[in-house]
Amino acid sequence: MKITRIETIPIQVPLKPEVAIRSGRGGAHTVSPFLIVKVHTDSGIVGLGEASCTPRWSGEDQFTAAHLIKAYLEPLLVGQNPIEIEPLTQKFRLAFAGNMFTKSAVEMALWDIAGRAAGKPVYELLGGKVREFVTTKWSVSGVDPDKAAQIARQAIAQGFKAMKVKVGIDPDGDVARVRAVREAIGPSIKLGVDANGGWNLKNVVSTIERLREFNIYFVEQPLPPEEIVEMAGLRERIGLPVIADESVYTLQDAKMLLHMKAADVLSVYVGKAGGIGPAKQIADFAASAGLRCTIGSNLELGIGSAAMTHLGMASAGIHAESFPCDIIGPFYYNDDVVKEPLPIVAGQARPNGKPGLGVELDDDKIQKYRVK
Repeated sequence: MKITRIETIPIQVPLKPEVAIRSGRGGAHTVSPFLIVKVHTDSGIVGLGEASCTPRWSGEDQFTAAHLIKAYLEPLLVGQNPIEIEPLTQKFRLAFAGNMFTKSAVEMALWDIAGRAAGKPVYELLGGKVREFVTTKWSVSGVDPDKAAQIARQAIAQGFKAMKVKVGIDPDGDVARVRAVREAIGPSIKLGVDANGGWNLKNVVSTIERLREFNIYFVEQPLPPEEIVEMAGLRERIGLPVIADESVYTLQDAKMLLHMKAADVLSVYVGKAGGIGPAKQIADFAASAGLRCTIGSNLELGIGSAAMTHLGMASAGIHAESFPCDIIGPFYYNDDVVKEPLPIVAGQARPNGKPGLGVELDDDKIQKYRVK
């Protein structure tokens, strides 16, 4: 089997207005741009991939992603055997620097091809499932306290038993928001906070101290991603698990965080890592080094959510039971571009057991959301 061409399709899907995300990174996430990738082969098998294209987060957009794939990755891959994923992924690293979400879209399409060709779901190719489902949590946007409480109550009504609240916007507002959510959900629901790097050295300790009364069980990315030394010192002071998210993209980042003792948990993404394989390498490394991992989200659609679920199903280093994952993208949209919804429900994400990633594109939906 040989790769014959790579097709890219830019789409843009609006979020449900009532759950649009506001976070410590500034601005609001109200619409999601994606690049859908189709890797074609001479056997007729087509692998699907999805790149989240939000420049504020990754520095990539639909047009840079499409250009880099067409100009650099397609020439590398045409004529190659798509199931030789590891050597092809190594070529990605040398093709151009960074742009991990772009690379991940092509890499997950290769896993999709390999699974379809073998007649097996991707999690079996990754070594087999280590759990029956991936435990997930809800994410409450950085909105005003009353709205945050309303969103939290809706999540509980759906069946979520854990959630995090977006903070890092302003200390007083952060405290008011977390207080409102805790009062809305009661004492038994697990509750963490995610600052997205929005706090600074002047207010981070005092703000976390004010949040303790609400029984938070983790603090995610309390400081900007480059402040690893400061995050290590903060971790020693606060005595709560620190999750690194924006600070960890690559395996090298994970090794540095371990060396600096700057995190207890790593938030791993298929997109941030550059693919399913690199993300699993980080999770495997973390497991060997005594760190735990969870899976973070960029509000992926069906293809990306499927890739994340397969990663969680096959990775013992992903401690989904103690630090539930953010495989919740499908909850944020009224629509998707896959034919059948994934078996993702409140608190649990499962693959559907079909070969590859287990999803098929709905061409009508692709045309509906395609960027003209």
